[in-house]
Amino acid sequence: MQEHRKLPRWLVNREASIKLEGQAREILCRIKDINFKGMQIALSHKLNVDSYVRFSLALSRESSLDTQAWVAWHRQLDGCDVYGLYFNKLNKEDEDKIYQFLYHNIKRGASKGGEDMEDRRIFQRFNYRLGARLLNLNNGNEMVAETSDVSAKGIGLVLKQEVAINTPLEAWLHIPDTSEPLYARGITAWSRRDSDNQYRIGMDLERADLMGLSRILRV
Repeated sequence: MQEHRKLPRWLVNREASIKLEGQAREILCRIKDINFKGMQIALSHKLNVDSYVRFSLALSRESSLDTQAWVAWHRQLDGCDVYGLYFNKLNKEDEDKIYQFLYHNIKRGASKGGEDMEDRRIFQRFNYRLGARLLNLNNGNEMVAETSDVSAKGIGLVLKQEVAINTPLEAWLHIPDTSEPLYARGITAWSRRDSDNQYRIGMDLERADLMGLSRILRV
């Protein structure tokens, strides 16, 4: 299973409460790691492996995740029952809740993959070459570019014009086999000269776009 994960799991090891479908009250649990595909969770209640379970998971006082997951595996760890759950079709609102939970709870160096939260890369970057059109919102200039990598929170771009850091941009990515381009908005987080007639920039998106990333990954 781990070899097929497209997103890294983020270690949080945080206590929470969960209310399983059919149960009268919430029970304590511990979220060991989580991403947009699933999570490891320790709890006292027994779950049936190879079956679906519906639940409401309190991520904070103001936010709860109401969803269904597949119980993929179970093991005993330090006297606790630990389960691997794989989410079944999270909606965009649920993905935003997980993003906010990760942003506020991941500490520096907490990722299994070695990335840290200070780099703001909750999401793995994927190397995709897509044609793109950019609009500099400061001066109205349009530019042609190509992506070097994409994630739900940022885009790497290659183009022939220099773009200053903190420049507000709009972007339209041309996705093969789809009629509509993917729209994104953000600012230039970094910029460097790659050659005499080529520049590379990193575009930091205004908000995480998991739905947009999923369109690219499906292609």
